[in-house]
Amino acid sequence: MYVYDTLDKSLLNQRVAEFRDQVRRRLAGELTEDQFKPLRLMNGLYLQLHAYMLRVAIPYGALSSDQMRKLAYIAETYDRGYGHFTTRQNIQYNWIELSTAPDLLFDLSEIDLHAIQTSGNCIRNVTADPYAGAAADELDDPRVWSEIIRQWSTFHPEFSYLPRKFKIAVTGSDADRAAIKFHDIGLKIIRSDAGELGFAVYVGGGQGRTPIVAPLINSFLPAKDLLRYLDAVLRIYNLHGRRDNIYKARIKILVKSLGVDSFASQVDTEFARLDPALFVIEDGELSRIRDMFAVSYSRAEGDDEARLEESPEMRRWSDSNTHAHKTPGYAIATISLKPIGGVPGDATAEQMYAIADLADRFSFGEVRVTYTQNLVLPHVRQADLFVLWSELERLGLATPNIGLATDIIACPGLDYCSLANARSIPISQRISERFSDLESQHDIGPLDIRISGCINACGHHHAGHIGILGVDKKGEERYQLTLGGQGNGESAVGKIVGPGFDEDGIVDAVENVISTYLNVRSAGEPFSETLERTGHAPFKERLYDRN
Repeated sequence: MYVYDTLDKSLLNQRVAEFRDQVRRRLAGELTEDQFKPLRLMNGLYLQLHAYMLRVAIPYGALSSDQMRKLAYIAETYDRGYGHFTTRQNIQYNWIELSTAPDLLFDLSEIDLHAIQTSGNCIRNVTADPYAGAAADELDDPRVWSEIIRQWSTFHPEFSYLPRKFKIAVTGSDADRAAIKFHDIGLKIIRSDAGELGFAVYVGGGQGRTPIVAPLINSFLPAKDLLRYLDAVLRIYNLHGRRDNIYKARIKILVKSLGVDSFASQVDTEFARLDPALFVIEDGELSRIRDMFAVSYSRAEGDDEARLEESPEMRRWSDSNTHAHKTPGYAIATISLKPIGGVPGDATAEQMYAIADLADRFSFGEVRVTYTQNLVLPHVRQADLFVLWSELERLGLATPNIGLATDIIACPGLDYCSLANARSIPISQRISERFSDLESQHDIGPLDIRISGCINACGHHHAGHIGILGVDKKGEERYQLTLGGQGNGESAVGKIVGPGFDEDGIVDAVENVISTYLNVRSAGEPFSETLERTGHAPFKERLYDRN
């Protein structure tokens, strides 16, 4: 795990002290809410429907067991005993009292966590593949480069007040478990024909009102030039990005209006103008950061195959919730935060404490947060999987549904968010309950359902095989249905199939879509391939058949 240096710790302490005084002035009436708002947002504090919400940054989704314990402590001390893991690999606390927020931030700073860059028109928390440093299909560890980007971007004076918020994601695998093409900048680690390490650079992706899959603007950027090129991209955005219209301020709108070739050309010109000496990534510093993430694997023989055969439940969990590790004898284990009928992404303080203990016992004290709102133990000996599963089963955390119909991504929606038009959580719960039978889920196969409570798309509904968008129609909650989105690899934006549904109708509609898929698919054909082959017609006919 990366450990913050003296400079990082000093910055955090200064920020906490500054915010403590700002909160004192607000509570004393010396600051109005309008004056206080930009100050609290710089510290990740939002005013939601019922209370303040604090969004804590988890850089590239990586947590130590001690940090997880602190998150549990925060939940039970400052909130109502739970936290919500988000699609930005962050955690949100929804019931924060303003008077206690400075103490909360101080407690976080003690274990190198904070809420900086979780709000405002700045470079937000950098996200990465949650399997980083462990995946068998990984070319290089994206955490190393994400940490370099974090250091470069934190409090960057030129990019603290951008036209709009700015999000960067890094992946080291073709599988793209970080959804890089739906980010303002997406970086994929690659190698040139000569073996040089570098990046394919995608710019101008995003969701919201105008969902766009980011185009490729640089097919090979040498790794040594990473920061200079990122700086050039941000400078062009800062120069030309709209500041007169919040709905047209994202870089995706700029890239689209200028044209990909013109935008890329301007970035190249700015890149050439910048002094390379100002952006050098020293070999020693790169090695220091890389060493921080190193794991010394013990010898791992066998995979307890006999015990797997003795337990069909364990076998089902292993099939859906584990992934190939780069080191023989090890596996990556995903902990589902999607129990049947539960709230996607929620974890209680008790669960977080328990997961921290499991990380110490089985995964070198490491936990990862996925953008799909689950948790990962990245380095588990295969010989320990049965014991791990048994412990998770005892804790109610062994739901074997990763990538299946009940592994639903959902934003907090109208239950918490002041921007939402409709509720997301109850819809996700009802769909989960409708497809609670595990045999049915596994028969359906991989299926990605995502729900957003408003057009801001925090639930990534555009990128779901089945996407659900909550809208307000004359004061009534309605739900639009989209089909054909993809969040990983070959990213795609789903298309609206027709008129929306009410709360009862949308759950039936999802069941209808899945039933149609099962009827028309070829043997072993995944949902996206079936939809591409058949088009929307058979789904629309069943959805809107009034007979």
